[in-house]
Amino acid sequence: MENGFYVHPSSYVDVPCEIGEGTKIWHFCHIMPHAKIGKNCNLGQNVLVSSHVEIGNNVKIQNNVALYTGAVIEDDVFLGPSCVLTNIVNPRSEIVRRHMYEKTIIRKGASVGANATIVCGSTIGRYAFIAAGAVVTKDVPEYALMMGVPARRAAWMSRHGYRLGEPDAAGVMTCPFSGMRYKEVHPELLKCLDLDEAAPLPKAA
Repeated sequence: MENGFYVHPSSYVDVPCEIGEGTKIWHFCHIMPHAKIGKNCNLGQNVLVSSHVEIGNNVKIQNNVALYTGAVIEDDVFLGPSCVLTNIVNPRSEIVRRHMYEKTIIRKGASVGANATIVCGSTIGRYAFIAAGAVVTKDVPEYALMMGVPARRAAWMSRHGYRLGEPDAAGVMTCPFSGMRYKEVHPELLKCLDLDEAAPLPKAA
């Protein structure tokens, strides 16, 4: 880790780019010029990070993930194996549409399951959970568990990654793992009652 980060000898890192301290880039990856990768990230085998992609801190990217120009990945995001993010809604081989790349934003703490697809132009809210194989075609609320093709909200998920049950008489849902409480304060808007969404989880989490 001469530069404060690790790159496996089989991977290519083009310059200029930014890679944060403590980040590990494993076999057969390609980091293209002007990509930005934060601290303490882990990129599994065969990951592509295209030019101008922005990746925050403590992001885990599993094998066979391609992040194309337009992707913004915030802190603490998990991207499962072979999940897909697109950047053009109507691609044609005969027509060059580089000026039409759309932005896809995955907010802090969200998880995207294996083989899920995120159609470009979507924003995935904080701590949302995209199930394996789901196809997301629109914005996703914070803490939403999204399943199916096209993906629809099936339930709410806690920040610890557990499905929340039915609310009590006061409208409160409790995480079965942590005991932290959540409430739908407006339709399709869930908030944690015990910890601000921007705050880090307690050390014991």
